[in-house]
Amino acid sequence: MRLPSRHLGYKRLLHRLALSATVLSNRSVFAFSSMSTHSTERSNGTITVAPRNEAAQSALVVICHGLGDSAEGFADVAEMLASKMPYTKFILPTAPTQPVTMNMGMPMPSWYDIVGLDERSNENCKGLPDSRARLEGILKTEHESTGLPYSRMVLAGFSQGGALSLFTGLQLEESLAGLVILSGYLPAASQFKPKQLSTPIYHGHGSMDPMVNYALAEKTKAAVTAHGVTDYTLESFPIPHSVSPAELQKVSAFLSKVLPPDDSFKIQLKDPKDMSVKELKAAIRKAGLGNKAVGLMEKSEFIQLVQDHRDGKC
Repeated sequence: MRLPSRHLGYKRLLHRLALSATVLSNRSVFAFSSMSTHSTERSNGTITVAPRNEAAQSALVVICHGLGDSAEGFADVAEMLASKMPYTKFILPTAPTQPVTMNMGMPMPSWYDIVGLDERSNENCKGLPDSRARLEGILKTEHESTGLPYSRMVLAGFSQGGALSLFTGLQLEESLAGLVILSGYLPAASQFKPKQLSTPIYHGHGSMDPMVNYALAEKTKAAVTAHGVTDYTLESFPIPHSVSPAELQKVSAFLSKVLPPDDSFKIQLKDPKDMSVKELKAAIRKAGLGNKAVGLMEKSEFIQLVQDHRDGKC
């Protein structure tokens, strides 16, 4: 599917449209200052929205932003979803800054290089294997450190981030609970060899999208299902290259369906007795228990506070 024009000025205009639509629609429609069930932490470009009581977590959602954006672009969306799914941890990584051919070679946050959105250009996705490996690493780390099964994890993303999530999620060795693709598409189609054919996919897309038009979304669904993927829902919304409240309501419903509450999947945490003082203080800070830690001096006191919090006593 070819872009309407190769003119550089037009490409600059489309880039501004994509970036402003992503950031403004997300940040103006959804604004949250604090949550009682979750805490939001920022570290080296990655945002984590996690249950204050770590022991309550039984699900994970990783959200990848679009071209030129950062994790901040979807932080408020993650917080909104977290308010409806108090047992879920959300991780939002930020793409590396690298030259993008479609942006006249200028560096910007990008999961891989984009030469164009026509089929031939879309095969040239330099950096895609690295970003795929990064997502796989996030999932693996969460699985190995907490015991959370892949069947309780979802990859999600907008535009280029949605494309990365689709490309990565169906080629994993383990099956995820689902994939959420917003205004996305299938990159590097000739390299795409899906292994997980029954993973549920929700694909929301703007019918007025001038960047990744709806016809490309339809072509993506056709290409993916041609590989044997059986559960692919594509739904249109009367919006441009952005997200809307109605679309996010559908996303929330999909996530609640594929990641319902289930205490049998609660993560396995390190015993407070085996934690260092630094780890204990970090857990206390994350849980919002700073006022209860005032005056505590002994490690045993920190251990007791963390354990009481996990047991729901404070």
